[in-house]
Amino acid sequence: MFGSLTERLGAVFERLRKKGALSDSDIADALRDVRVALLEADVALPVVKDFIAAVGERARGQDVIRSVTPAQMVVKIVHDHLVETLGTEPSAVAATGTPPVGVLLLGLQGSGKTTTAAKLGRRLVRRERKKVLLASLDVNRPAAQQQLAVLGEQADVPVLAFILGEQPGAIAVRAMETGRREGYDVIVFDTAGRMNADEALMAEAAEICDLVRPAESLLVADALTGQDAVNLARDFSERVGLSGIVLTRVDGDARGGAALSMRAVTGCPIKLLGVGENLDDLEPFQAERIAGRILGQGDVVGLVEKASEVIESEEAEKLAEKMLRGRFTLDDMATQLAQVRKMGELDGLLGMLPGVGKVKKQIAEAKIDDKAIVRPEAIIRSMTIAERRNPKILNGSRRRRIAAGSGTSVQDVNRVLKQHQQMSTMMKKMGKLGKKGLARGGLSGAMMPPQPPGPIKF
Repeated sequence: MFGSLTERLGAVFERLRKKGALSDSDIADALRDVRVALLEADVALPVVKDFIAAVGERARGQDVIRSVTPAQMVVKIVHDHLVETLGTEPSAVAATGTPPVGVLLLGLQGSGKTTTAAKLGRRLVRRERKKVLLASLDVNRPAAQQQLAVLGEQADVPVLAFILGEQPGAIAVRAMETGRREGYDVIVFDTAGRMNADEALMAEAAEICDLVRPAESLLVADALTGQDAVNLARDFSERVGLSGIVLTRVDGDARGGAALSMRAVTGCPIKLLGVGENLDDLEPFQAERIAGRILGQGDVVGLVEKASEVIESEEAEKLAEKMLRGRFTLDDMATQLAQVRKMGELDGLLGMLPGVGKVKKQIAEAKIDDKAIVRPEAIIRSMTIAERRNPKILNGSRRRRIAAGSGTSVQDVNRVLKQHQQMSTMMKKMGKLGKKGLARGGLSGAMMPPQPPGPIKF
């Protein structure tokens, strides 16, 4: 998300950094480029106008003129206004109150409401230890209720049993009664969608709101629809009332204009982002972090949070013990790769690192993608236990067998073995340093995926 915007803004600020002092014409040229970048990112025109006016006013002020590093001051001004545009409201979904608390998901057909319902239920159960019930109110789309039942089973979240012929209002009432009777904390309602925001859709949404009195009425909008999503958010906000927005498929939206426009146009905070197809791919929307990503400053906090979710403390302690003894097997390497793979797509993880935008071209040329993790892991899993414990026995015939079993080449197998040897040597050095050596960053370095000596050819 925001890939093209990050690249364009990065080029603008790089030109500013080459100038010692900034004149009015320098700032005017930079703001013109920022305006073009925002418009190309599909940000709504009124939002762009307000943004440029606010940034321009401050950028021409005394703070920039007197600053030791005027270019950095301009970057800070843009960052601060990005945060203001995106919204500083808390992104947490209101799941507290007299149980059962209702959370209503609204939106058009195909926006991702059903999947978001399962993702949100899973998040509330795992992160906030809530007892959650999912309920489908979609009686129009074929198999919509069955789809939620399947997703609920995958997410380990109970789903209200559906009764043939029951209407949405009656389902909502029954769900609330079930929630009160069985002690549920939160009920997530997946409402019916339409091909467009027609009167019937709005009337049904308003009726459900009256019956449920939800703590949250969240619009689920597809980020790929750009300005259509912004117009949809405005319609729902004016006619039904919204407490927040969930943007889906943001991993496929390189422009990000919908995210930048929605809060400014509707006044409703963006609360959640759907960043992938997995049931764990739902992130809280935090303006500071998003602004940092847009400006190429990364999101290290978000990266650490992702790591803490998938890296089990017991496994980390075992690895630390092995490192102190100077041991690092191919099994350990495979475990590391699996943990990094659980954190999400490599492209998304790299985007959370500061300064990655500047080396984007080099990363593309090196062909660093998800295969850089999947293939080495497959190679190691194709080895026998004895081979993983003692790589020295891997002669030519064994390597050919492993390559055939993992769908790779002998050269790929050799490359993985070389990476393991390099990492093992590093572990031995850190083992000699003891705990002090690990405290100086050894463990954090060890948890990163192995870096190849040259371009990856997987």
